[in-house]
Amino acid sequence: MLAPAAVGREELSELLDEHAVSSVFVAGHVDRMRSGGGRTPPVFGVADERGRLAGACWVGTNVVPVVLDETGTRLMADVLLRGGPRFASFFGPAAPVLGLWDRVRPTWPAPFAVRAHQPLLVMREEPSPEVLDGPASGVRWGLPEEFDRVLPAAVAMFTEEVGYSPMTSGAEGYRQRVRSLLREERTAVLCNRAGEVVFKADIGSQHGEVCQIQGVWVDPRYRGRGLAVPCMAATVALARRRTPVVSLYVNSFNAAALATYRHVGFREDGEFATVLM
Repeated sequence: MLAPAAVGREELSELLDEHAVSSVFVAGHVDRMRSGGGRTPPVFGVADERGRLAGACWVGTNVVPVVLDETGTRLMADVLLRGGPRFASFFGPAAPVLGLWDRVRPTWPAPFAVRAHQPLLVMREEPSPEVLDGPASGVRWGLPEEFDRVLPAAVAMFTEEVGYSPMTSGAEGYRQRVRSLLREERTAVLCNRAGEVVFKADIGSQHGEVCQIQGVWVDPRYRGRGLAVPCMAATVALARRRTPVVSLYVNSFNAAALATYRHVGFREDGEFATVLM
């Protein structure tokens, strides 16, 4: 196992580029750390028999594998076990996430949730004109001064998705995250005439030619009115002005969301899994 300081900069960049869609979270954070003072990213590596980087895993607040084979999964699990259960989640490609969790769970506390099947979906083209109708014309990037309007929508989305409010602990960090996304024009919104946010979606991760949409939410009062498809299509169109490849992952049991994304034009490109601690 290679400690973060021993992982070659160029080799890591090449590995991240090779898995550009599935590794966009890690790649974006690695880039931010490198450009923000040259700190060593917390990425452990696995070398092949020739000494070349063949696997990698981000270990920060979250554990996020880039790619790990069976040997790499075993070695990475040994590292995690030595550090103890101090992580908020595991997420990423399903095989290494579930492999890591299977090795550490006998001695760790029970997780909050295990979501073993999350299709990774991708769009590489513009949404078709027929899905960009009606309410789609009102979707735009939220503004920093709209924080007080966007925060309740973000909290509602998180609570519905995860099962508890982000304001119960770590509230200030969550507020800062919402502010940051607005400041960077990475939160798409649709507002009603009263100025209330009725749809939102975030560009949660971005690197190179790939971005990943997260935090998709429609106000419950507006569900069933045909907002989801055109608003998601408009979000994809906004995102593709920056990156030609737009991705997201979704729980396999969320049939309504899967139908929406497929109607917009997303196609399956792999499978993720998430373990929430």
